[in-house]
Amino acid sequence: MELFLDSADVPAWEELMPTRLFTGITTNPLLAARAGLAYPGIDWGALAGRAAELGAKELHGQVFGPVEGYADWAGALYEEGRKAGLRTVVKVPLTEEGIRAMPAIKALGGPVLMTAAYDAKQMFVATALGADYIAPYFGRMLEKGLPAFEAMDQMLAIGRASRSQTKILVASIRETGQMAQLAKRGLDCFTIAPNIARDLLNDANTIAAARDFEAAAMSS
Repeated sequence: MELFLDSADVPAWEELMPTRLFTGITTNPLLAARAGLAYPGIDWGALAGRAAELGAKELHGQVFGPVEGYADWAGALYEEGRKAGLRTVVKVPLTEEGIRAMPAIKALGGPVLMTAAYDAKQMFVATALGADYIAPYFGRMLEKGLPAFEAMDQMLAIGRASRSQTKILVASIRETGQMAQLAKRGLDCFTIAPNIARDLLNDANTIAAARDFEAAAMSS
């Protein structure tokens, strides 16, 4: 099982990464905006360094801007990861432009995640191009009325049939119950927002039981 923290908010990293639940951290321009960061001005060296200090093994960053600059941006992110001592993963949207940019990015030798998947057919693309990860937006699929659970089953089947090394990193999880349902189907790699991470840390019944234990200990 691999869990990733889906956030560009460093205070959230500092709160949650010390739990050691997470393999790494995933980010994108929307998450950066929510954290008050201007994406083009992000100091990826500083972010990678802080992530590594907090125990992250990977930091995922997403390409942006003109497609002609994707490979150069990816190369710079890989270099910042090397300096920081962790694996930086380049996220590439599953648009035609992103797909066509993949060979140049893959030639750099670093790991790649193909992101914003909404259909099982996109697993064919990710596996054919040798992507290390594909990120289906599970929660958004459900909200659009798409057959999200069926798509996850199909992605798993495509991966098995092709003996692909592409990991399905399920994104856009809305509640921990969805993770349990997806794990039952064979999914074992998730990126989750800080609020979902906090929910993993707490259960009302467990908290009540722990209080009972403490009360019994103090009364003996």
